[in-house]
Amino acid sequence: MRLSVRSIIGYGAGDAANNLAFTLGTAFLLLYYTDVVGLPAAAVGAMFLVVRLWDAFADLFAGRVVDRTMTRMGKFRPFILLGAVPLLVLSVLTFAVPKGWSGGAQLLYAYLTYAVLGLVYSLVNVPYGSLASAMTQLSRERAKLATARGLGAASAGLLLTFIIAPQIQSITRDKTLSAAVRAEQLQSVFLTTTILFVGVGAALYFLTYKWCREVVVRVQPRVSIRETFGTLRTNKPLGILCGSSFFYLIGLFAVGGATAYYAIYVLGDARYIIWMTLVTVVVQFATAPFIPRLVARFGKKNLYQYCGLFTVAGGVALFFTPGSLPLLALLFVAVKGFGVQLINTLMFALEADTVEYGEWQTGRRTEGATYAIFSFTRKITQSIGGALGAFALALGGYVSTLGPAAAQPETAIIAIKASLGLIPAAAAVLAMLVFIRYPLTEERYSAMVAETDARKLALLETPTISRIPVPATA
Repeated sequence: MRLSVRSIIGYGAGDAANNLAFTLGTAFLLLYYTDVVGLPAAAVGAMFLVVRLWDAFADLFAGRVVDRTMTRMGKFRPFILLGAVPLLVLSVLTFAVPKGWSGGAQLLYAYLTYAVLGLVYSLVNVPYGSLASAMTQLSRERAKLATARGLGAASAGLLLTFIIAPQIQSITRDKTLSAAVRAEQLQSVFLTTTILFVGVGAALYFLTYKWCREVVVRVQPRVSIRETFGTLRTNKPLGILCGSSFFYLIGLFAVGGATAYYAIYVLGDARYIIWMTLVTVVVQFATAPFIPRLVARFGKKNLYQYCGLFTVAGGVALFFTPGSLPLLALLFVAVKGFGVQLINTLMFALEADTVEYGEWQTGRRTEGATYAIFSFTRKITQSIGGALGAFALALGGYVSTLGPAAAQPETAIIAIKASLGLIPAAAAVLAMLVFIRYPLTEERYSAMVAETDARKLALLETPTISRIPVPATA
């Protein structure tokens, strides 16, 4: 079915809410732990690796819970409604590491709060991501949902940056402040922002719950563990998509933590956090309206296959751009941003298509488990990518301070530039190589959905049949 404008906006609002917690962590949590709390970069890198691996398994748990759930409100919407406030409150606690505690106690607090935040995020985000496949089966309509999701995330990131980055700039440029006072003032900035977002995020999640509806017919409401993993084992497109996104997202998450460092220590001014984010978001907003048309023209598979070229070109150029040429750096940030927008939008649209493949192949519709395994991959890459950024700082000899760029050794500057440019470029090359074998063209997808719908209709008209027939070939 075709989606209403309200349902598309409602779906985008959900990812805006997700990113009030998620983007704050990816963009500023590393900076918060190293320069506000004072934890060593290597210790933070190890924590990111461990906790985000935990998050990956939390996604699998969430997928199982979702696939065993069916209520009068739907399969996915209740999780979004009930999990919103706990998730946002946990974001507050994550950025509230107690002062005066020993370094070991602070690190333990960081581990615990970040791990619980990841679990609750999974219980909200897995149902949210799965919701798209239950709202429509039309490829172009799903592209609209994926685009709305990308715009929602970009809007949240832009809002965060405009609230936090000017305050970071003001604090870091005041040379009369001691390191302790700077840390105290930044602590207040992060805490106030996360508290504000409890109310904003809850309202956005409510719009998703209110305006989005689950309409795709589901003839098998509960899926056993055996059936779930049977579906996943036979879903070749999902496996290839996860493999490709594994590499793309390693680069993406390495960039998330490096942006603030690049602005402060390479370009020499925290205000460039705003400009880098603004350039990326402008590119995303300018690109978004054309993505459904591009999908209709080239197909999701072809478009996704080659969009990594922008990441490669922008990333390599950004690494070699001198910090004295900020406008040129912003240009290459825009080139990368165009590629990232296409990658993120198409990635979620393709994931929804793999749900249809799984149902066509096995006769069982497992949105929660399919999205969970996809999200599991994202969390693994978040773990590796985030840890790479932190470990790169440690290897480069980064000094935990909010001082000027001259306070950092040249090796640290190179590490920051590599995290922002070379790591994403190399990862994109590997991602494109993996995706070559992805089998679902637009024509094959349409034929597959039509065949599945015919089998559903036959089943509904013959109540004595207890299962959907499984096709003989893949």
